[in-house]
Amino acid sequence: MMKSLGAALQFLTVLPIRNSFEAAEIGRSVAFFPIAGALIGGVIAVLDYFVFSAYFPPAVSAMMAVIALASASGGLHLDGVADTADGFFSSQPKARILEIMRDSRIGSMGVLALLAVLGLKAAALAYLPDPQRWRAILLAPTAGRSMLVAAMTRAPYARPEGGLATVFLEYRKPWHALWAVSLLIVASATLWGWRGIVLAALCVIATAVFNGYARRKIGGITGDTLGAVCELVETGILLAALVVPL
Repeated sequence: MMKSLGAALQFLTVLPIRNSFEAAEIGRSVAFFPIAGALIGGVIAVLDYFVFSAYFPPAVSAMMAVIALASASGGLHLDGVADTADGFFSSQPKARILEIMRDSRIGSMGVLALLAVLGLKAAALAYLPDPQRWRAILLAPTAGRSMLVAAMTRAPYARPEGGLATVFLEYRKPWHALWAVSLLIVASATLWGWRGIVLAALCVIATAVFNGYARRKIGGITGDTLGAVCELVETGILLAALVVPL
């Protein structure tokens, strides 16, 4: 169990974990993705409360928090946002979309998607007062990684040759999705009351809709679409905190 947690932290964060993990330990680490998200959110929330918000104006501290959230995972999921946007909005057939998504270069749609995600996150945080702000920072990455697990559990993989997410898909189980959704419900309800349960349900619905769209476009999911799910859910949480205060 501890090795699987370490594998999750090694994959999802920039923590200097230098262990070598077996394929089974890496695959089973999916169950710990939401925990890794909660740890990221907790650390950034503490930094934001005691450093960013304490010494800088709202707009600057909000941008610092967004940069910290992105840096905590090495920009892994933002890369997925850019690649997914470049592919999905290219108006190309499935095979070509997958080629575009694998290309390391970023296109105009990818740039726009990144600007939208980062800009909306920063703008939302700039207008969130305490304690709503630290709670939203804590919940957002938890929800993002939880829905990432839910997204990978049921959908087929779009690349027949495999890819970065293959090792996780080989060990995925239906209970992984149930665990991730349950954890999100508990976290949301704890921070948001009964409205958190509604929010968790909306996250599940949005993830299912996005997965359905990906299935129509490319026949399933890839590591990039999973990263996009994570970032879109994070952004949605921060925006929702503006509409319905935590």
